[in-house]
Amino acid sequence: MNIIDLNRNGGIGCNSMFIEIGPFRLLIDSGLDPKTAGLEATPEFSKVPESSIDFIILTHCHLDHLGSLPLAALRNPLAPIFMSKASAFLANRMMRNSINVMKRQREELGIHEYPLYTHKDLQEIESRYLAVDFGQTKTIRKGEDTLKLTLHRAGHVAGAVSVDIEFNHRKIFATGDILFTNLQTLKGADVPQDKVDTMIIETTRGLTKRSPEKNRAAEKERFISSIKHTLEKEGSCLIPVFALGRTQEVLSIIHKSFTQGKIPKCPVFCSGMGLDLVSFFDRISKKTGQVQFNKHILKEMGVKPTPRNLTPGKNPSSKGIYIVSSGMLVEHTPSYKLAASMLGHPTNTILFVGYCDPETPGGELLEANQGDDFLFKVLEFSTKIKAKIEKFDMSGHADREEILALTIQKDPRVVVLTHGDQGARDWFKEQLNERLPNTEVLDPVPLSEYTV
Repeated sequence: MNIIDLNRNGGIGCNSMFIEIGPFRLLIDSGLDPKTAGLEATPEFSKVPESSIDFIILTHCHLDHLGSLPLAALRNPLAPIFMSKASAFLANRMMRNSINVMKRQREELGIHEYPLYTHKDLQEIESRYLAVDFGQTKTIRKGEDTLKLTLHRAGHVAGAVSVDIEFNHRKIFATGDILFTNLQTLKGADVPQDKVDTMIIETTRGLTKRSPEKNRAAEKERFISSIKHTLEKEGSCLIPVFALGRTQEVLSIIHKSFTQGKIPKCPVFCSGMGLDLVSFFDRISKKTGQVQFNKHILKEMGVKPTPRNLTPGKNPSSKGIYIVSSGMLVEHTPSYKLAASMLGHPTNTILFVGYCDPETPGGELLEANQGDDFLFKVLEFSTKIKAKIEKFDMSGHADREEILALTIQKDPRVVVLTHGDQGARDWFKEQLNERLPNTEVLDPVPLSEYTV
């Protein structure tokens, strides 16, 4: 088997793994790197000849896995695209938003190659989406050879899958982004425990050691308690969230907390793509059962659009809970503008519930201290940090020990490390070398070909 990590910059970046096994050539994912722009943000597809890919697998619809899918698909016009039923609902909606963002960036940043694809391109590739049930095995034939492909529920986000590939009795298992814990809107991963020849594992949380007292249930209760305390002192809560998955999960947590009396009822504000995806989650819940979500909770909570006329330094006129994107306070987003309005007021709390890249405004804010000056660069506004800043370990990724335990259980001959910064990969490599001394652990150099 030959592999190439097409993520040209390494790290988490634009996930895309080329695999050649027997006569079959395939891609797992085709993402965009959120830290870069233009063609530099895409996988290095030139490493694979055009029209040579037999099929593409989409593990889930976050843009670091999905964002360049039309480019991969158009280079390989006969390749079917396998994904879960939930992902088939979500994929084009996520990429339509990406097109709109790229058009805006073309004007604002002068990135002339944007958009990288069009709405027409999305229509053309959609006919090649093959929605597969969790646990359903598809047999793919090429000449006299056959390959078996099975997608398993991976948790993480709606529709996320882990991948089983079997060819000539050789088994390859790719975790994708995986979460074993059940959420309110989503069941955790359900993957086989059988032994395999090769494992491709995500390493996102390799540098994150979870304290025993900070299990996910305890973190959720601490999150609810922080909201309650803020509202009782007549402040507002800003919860920056990713549009896909996190928005709907936080809405569900707030709704349940209202009904149980754990949080005093108050105005709730939500807007943007996360709110739009609520209707998609409702449809996915009804038609596939792959999420647990009912859009009527928005009516029960009286959810309102986020105010548009925000002034840096001036508290929003309505106190309440603001659930808005982006999860990292990226510039030009609702959460960035709200943070500029709320950060200088001591009664408010900003609650982060997911990963923040250290180089984003959210990551910078988490590293700052109370009383520091904080600059909102694109707004040309600076304020002292007076609001309370809290971080909750409610990640959509499995703890490192959980992925390590699964890998040991499967006892592979080869482990390939992906989707993690270098320190995170190093932790997994050290642990696996100690626990599985007969296993080869490969941390692939981007764009280099390996035979495993």
